[in-house]
Amino acid sequence: MPGWLRSPIGAGIAALVLLIVAASTLAIVPETQQVVVVRMQTPIGTVNRWKPGEALGNTGAGLLARIPFVDHLIWIDKRVLDLDLDNQQVLSTDQQRLEVDAFARFRVVDPLRLVRSLGLSSGAEDRVTDQLKPLFGSALRSELGKVDFDALLSPERGKLMDNIQAALQTYARNYGVEIIDVRIKHADYPDGSPLQSALDRMSNTRKQQALTIRAEGQRDAQIIRSQADAQAAKIYADALNQDPEFYNFWRAMQSYRYSFGPDSNGKLPPGQTTLILTPDNSYLKEFESGGK
Repeated sequence: MPGWLRSPIGAGIAALVLLIVAASTLAIVPETQQVVVVRMQTPIGTVNRWKPGEALGNTGAGLLARIPFVDHLIWIDKRVLDLDLDNQQVLSTDQQRLEVDAFARFRVVDPLRLVRSLGLSSGAEDRVTDQLKPLFGSALRSELGKVDFDALLSPERGKLMDNIQAALQTYARNYGVEIIDVRIKHADYPDGSPLQSALDRMSNTRKQQALTIRAEGQRDAQIIRSQADAQAAKIYADALNQDPEFYNFWRAMQSYRYSFGPDSNGKLPPGQTTLILTPDNSYLKEFESGGK
């Protein structure tokens, strides 16, 4: 053993050097991280890369050996990441100016491509988020600009989200990213005069619809009354042709009921509290035997 190792200072220095070499050689890769190995400023491979359907415990996580002071490790999150987009100004086809909040979920599936696209520095997740935000906003404005505002409140909304996801995925694959989901959190009119103008326009539209429905209802009611009156007249005419005497009797009874009896509210006809007729009056002939 060299003499300098026998001294406490020498032994400490040797232990420190060994510790530094070991730390530069070995690394522990957790299940939630994937690693890009960079050698001499050149990405050469990945460790614990995400694979569809893989189960925990069967991945490439664990102890990693590298060439000390030569290999550099870039850590990239393996989990699903979020991309938030707030207060995006969108103009729909019906000229409605909207403020839209949306979010996307994505995962880095090709870390080697991500590093080659964004450089060798750390913080790849933040940099890819910064790159995807304007692309997400562009895809969102492009798709929402093709539909009316009402489409956001209809089943068509799901198809709209799929189109935005597909448009964003065409850009995201250049960074080794897979877009998992896209959703709109809410879409509102801006505060102030645009909002009040939109509310007034919606109110006027609903009033116009109500007037149209009421007019159509009155038209249909008039048609039904006319048809009912025509049918009643036909029934009366048929009854008269089949049995004129019965028809005359029935008409007389209706007249008596109106003249002598109370109305539906239990009141006598207005202005007719007393009626004096002679027994031989023709108006009362139906009270006579045989109605003659």
